[in-house]
Amino acid sequence: MNGDRPDGVCAVIDPEQGEHDTTTMELHGALDTASFHRALHRVAEIRPGPRHGGFRLLRHQPGLHTVELPGTGGAPAPAAAGLLADLLTAAPEPCPDAGPAAAAAGPPCRTLPRTEPVTPLQQQRLADALARPGHQAEQILWRWHGPLDTARFEAAWHAVGERESVLRTAFVWDPGPRAVVFDRAFTDIVRHPGTTVIRRTALAARERARAFDLRRPPAVRLALLDSGPEDTAEPFTDVLVTYHRALLDSWSVRLLMRECCRAYLAGGTLPGGRRRPDLGDCARLLGAQDPGPAHDFWRGPAHRPPVPTPAPAPAPGPARPTDTGTGTGTGTGTGVLRAALSPARSTHLAHWAARWGVAESSVLQAVWTLLLYRARQNAPAPATVGFGLDFPGRGLLLEGIEGVPGPFENALPLTVALDPALRLPRLLRTLRDQVMDLSAYEWATASRPAATGAGAPARAGGLLAFDCGPRPETAYGDELAAHGIRLEEQEAAGTPAGYALRLRAGHDTHRALVLTCAYDRDLIDTGTARTLLAHTVRLLRLLPATASATTTVADVLAWMPKTATPPVPDGPAAWDTAPLVVLRGASAPTAATVCLLDVPGAPHTGHRELVRHYRGPEALTALRLTAGRQAAQADVLTRLARSAGRLVLGGYSGTGVLACELARQVTASGVRTPLVVVGGAGHDPGGPRSLARALQRASTSAARP
Repeated sequence: MNGDRPDGVCAVIDPEQGEHDTTTMELHGALDTASFHRALHRVAEIRPGPRHGGFRLLRHQPGLHTVELPGTGGAPAPAAAGLLADLLTAAPEPCPDAGPAAAAAGPPCRTLPRTEPVTPLQQQRLADALARPGHQAEQILWRWHGPLDTARFEAAWHAVGERESVLRTAFVWDPGPRAVVFDRAFTDIVRHPGTTVIRRTALAARERARAFDLRRPPAVRLALLDSGPEDTAEPFTDVLVTYHRALLDSWSVRLLMRECCRAYLAGGTLPGGRRRPDLGDCARLLGAQDPGPAHDFWRGPAHRPPVPTPAPAPAPGPARPTDTGTGTGTGTGTGVLRAALSPARSTHLAHWAARWGVAESSVLQAVWTLLLYRARQNAPAPATVGFGLDFPGRGLLLEGIEGVPGPFENALPLTVALDPALRLPRLLRTLRDQVMDLSAYEWATASRPAATGAGAPARAGGLLAFDCGPRPETAYGDELAAHGIRLEEQEAAGTPAGYALRLRAGHDTHRALVLTCAYDRDLIDTGTARTLLAHTVRLLRLLPATASATTTVADVLAWMPKTATPPVPDGPAAWDTAPLVVLRGASAPTAATVCLLDVPGAPHTGHRELVRHYRGPEALTALRLTAGRQAAQADVLTRLARSAGRLVLGGYSGTGVLACELARQVTASGVRTPLVVVGGAGHDPGGPRSLARALQRASTSAARP
């Protein structure tokens, strides 16, 4: 790190309102006066209502300013101060004419982004990202046969980013999460030559393990891996797209790739302006929806979760599916297994399903229902089983919703009352009808706003998904072929998405049905996942060849092998605590405590660097925050504030409003108001050092009587 590199702007807020209800904020670092006035205007836009009159900016020296913010009309000045601090400490956007490298080194344009509301589903995924960040990164892999011009491909993808606001969207906390849309964003696209030693599986695992900083766009990156000389006589390039579920889903990534192909064929440009409607329009429409009918629907007796019953220990199953995950199948992380039906068997399955008036997805749901029932060992008694089902989530009355990229894919619970005497065609049609009923509320969150809080229901039975949506190889296959290019989707590697296991089905370019099983290694072992996948494939092959109009559930169960069907465990336990992590103890008994506030998506790796740069005697701690847990978080901070010295709350740019709100809650408990320090852009290599210096200055002033 360059020690001469100047620090960015850092803000120290004293929420203790002095004379005339004035909140003071010190700004350390080079301050652009024009950006300061734009930030004031932006505060007025974001927080309409009584204006804060009489803002005073006092210049003490080139790198030190004081801002006085008087509160009026009952509007809390600390909240405005926190928002102003977030805007001033955020890293500037690159200039419009600059390349991707300008994001770090180019001249700043200091444009301030617009803000948009977030959907309930986004709030849920942001909370999940805090507790289980590894469950939020997903991937889709395409194989690009033929020549691939890297510069043209990058220009095409950046043209898509200009059109689609979701690729320029990040998050801030105000004090809850809000989406911010930047004017510019540059996607990380790296091409690896065929001579590199890295393999595709290793590259996919490495890209999936890299954390996204959700405070800066975009929440997607691309890795291109050329074929080696030993792979095939026809050269190809694997295009691996890794994305975060808080902003994108599989439908959306396929949509973006289709637009990229369109721009590539046009020489790297994309005709037309920016898309409307966009994700912000969808979020506003979702916010206007009446959740009452959806809540009543979920409370109905048909959607009550099944009562769990003891199940025997899983038995090892056949080893036919291929495990493409890393590791041995035990320990942390996600394991991935794949299996496929041949194109002929897949066609036979589709025709057999159509005979009963259902789609292949209904057959897959019926097979999974039978496996869950068999694992419960209830036969021959009737029983209710349940599992999660992924919906596209685009059932909104909004024209063009099919073409809007965003995080719409939504998992909803499906429960089935199963009787061994029930005929199979009746089961298929029952599932079809239930899914049609569910689709009316596919935009809702199943009346579970506290799904990540205390008392949240367990996610049982696993999660099923059937891929759908636009395919770039279908839309532009002929045009690409005219340029000697053939594109085919290889795989869509998902995550368990908060469940113990997620089974995704979809067709490849040869119309073969491919099943991908992603499972949580902390909850389910590879043998269990392999057995469940093998049983699923066996039944999908067996039913079209054997089942008839008179076949019952009991008949199908009798066709299965005598080995036990392992149960599917519940998903991970709800994260209902506010963990406080001690980064470093105090070196003096009367030293204050510094508490760093972590928000979903913020880089936690910077703590090590921050501790290394911090020179004061204070104890350093970190508190992970999430929406809906403010009371528990305030209790933790209140205990810290009652220790020696004045508490200092600190965080990277984007935590200012949330920190001020927590400081206000702590003050309500009868302790002295903590100081708030905001600074250091998360993606800036000098961010930890900049924030450490600002925290040290604040701690020194807090120690004064």
